[in-house]
Amino acid sequence: MRFQAPRGTEDVLPGESMRWVRLEDTFRQICALYNYQEIRTPTFEDTALFVRLGESTDIVHKEMYTFLDRGQRSISLKPEGTAPAVRAYLEHSLGSTGQVTKLFYITPIFRYDRPQKGRYRESHQTGVELFGTASPDADVEVIDLTARFYGELGIPQVRVKLNSIGGKDCRARYREALLDFARPALADMPAEFRERCERSPLRILDSKDEELRKRIEGAPQISDFLEEDSRAHFEQVCERLRALNVDIELERRLVRGLDYYTRTVFEVHSKSLGAQSQLCGGGRYDNLVEECGGPPTPAVGVAMGVERALIALNAQGFQEPPMVFAVCLTDRLDDFARIVKSLRDANISLDTDPDRRSAKSQFRQADRSGASLALAIGDQELASGSATLKHLRGGEEISASFDDLAATIRRVIGVETA
Repeated sequence: MRFQAPRGTEDVLPGESMRWVRLEDTFRQICALYNYQEIRTPTFEDTALFVRLGESTDIVHKEMYTFLDRGQRSISLKPEGTAPAVRAYLEHSLGSTGQVTKLFYITPIFRYDRPQKGRYRESHQTGVELFGTASPDADVEVIDLTARFYGELGIPQVRVKLNSIGGKDCRARYREALLDFARPALADMPAEFRERCERSPLRILDSKDEELRKRIEGAPQISDFLEEDSRAHFEQVCERLRALNVDIELERRLVRGLDYYTRTVFEVHSKSLGAQSQLCGGGRYDNLVEECGGPPTPAVGVAMGVERALIALNAQGFQEPPMVFAVCLTDRLDDFARIVKSLRDANISLDTDPDRRSAKSQFRQADRSGASLALAIGDQELASGSATLKHLRGGEEISASFDDLAATIRRVIGVETA
C-alpha cells in the first residue's frame, strides 16, 4: 500500500523549501528591527482557550480539530496563533513589569475546511503580538512592520485596507442596526447561513455572495456608531501611516472573522494575487487578555499566512539563491576540500560530487543542481593558483585567483551572498 499526505496538507520539497527559509529568515530579520522576541507555543491547547475567540465564529463553530485525550480532557489543535500567545503571556507573567511586551511566532495552524489554493487544513502563520499599550502608535508599528515584511520579500503592489469597529458598546448597537436592515435580505437564504449571520452579524458585510452584497449595499456603516475616542484613535492611526508612506485604503466593510477584535482592523492585499488578493489580517484586541483571565490589557497584532505569501512570491518568478557547483578534476583531494571550505566559510552556497566521478558526469550533475556557476579545480588550477568559473546557463568562462575567488563569485553572480 502506498500512502499519500492527508487531504488538505502538503509536503514542502527541496527547492520549494528554499522559499520557506527565505520567508522565515526575512520575517525574523524584520521582527528584530522592531525588537520583537520569538515565542513558540504548543501545537494543541485546551479547547476552552479557543472558545474564548467566540463560539459565533466559523473557526470555533465547525473548523477546529477537537478530541478527548486519555484523561478525557477536551483538546484542540490550534486554529490560530493569537490565543496561545495570550495564554503564554498570562501563564508566564510576561507583562508583570508593566512594560510593553512584543512577541512574534512562526507556527502551523489547523482548520478543518475545504482545501483550496493557499489554504490548507494544516497551514502556517507568521505573526506578531504587542501587549500593554493602547496607543495608536502601537497599531501603526504593527501595520508598518507587516508592510515592510512584504516589501522586503519582494511582493509588489501591497496595500493596507483599514477600518475601525470601535468598542463593545459601539459594536452591540451596530450589530442590532445591521441585523434589522439585513433580515429582509436574508429571508430566502439557507437556514444555516441565516443562523450564521444571527450569530455573527458583522460577517454579513464581507460575504462573498454577490446577490447578498447587492441587497445590503445601503446597510448602515459602523463609522456612524463609533465612540469619539475610537474615532480619534483611528484618525491618528491613518494620519501616522500616511506620514510613513504606507499605502492605505479605508474599507468601511472590513470587519475580520474573529470576535475578539476592537477598534483598528486591517488586511494587507497584493494585486499580484488576482481576485483573492488578501495576504493577511490583524487588528487591535483590547479585551482578549481579560477574557482569558488576565488583567485589562490592550493589545494589537497580525497573523500572516505563509502559503499566501509564497503564492505571491512565486508569481514574481522568485528563484533560489545562486549556488556554485565545484567540479573536482584532481587527485589532490585535501587541497580541493580546503578551497571548498574557504568558500563556505565566506558564505558561498556550494555543492560538490562526493563520488568524484568523471568530469563529464560532474558537469552534468552541476547542470541538474540548479547552480549558476561551475567551479572547475584541477591540477593546472592548483599549480597556477587560480580557478575557472563557468556560467552554466550561458557557457562563458572566467578565471579567478584563489585569493579573490569568493569576491569574484559574488560579482559574477550579481548578488551579495556574504
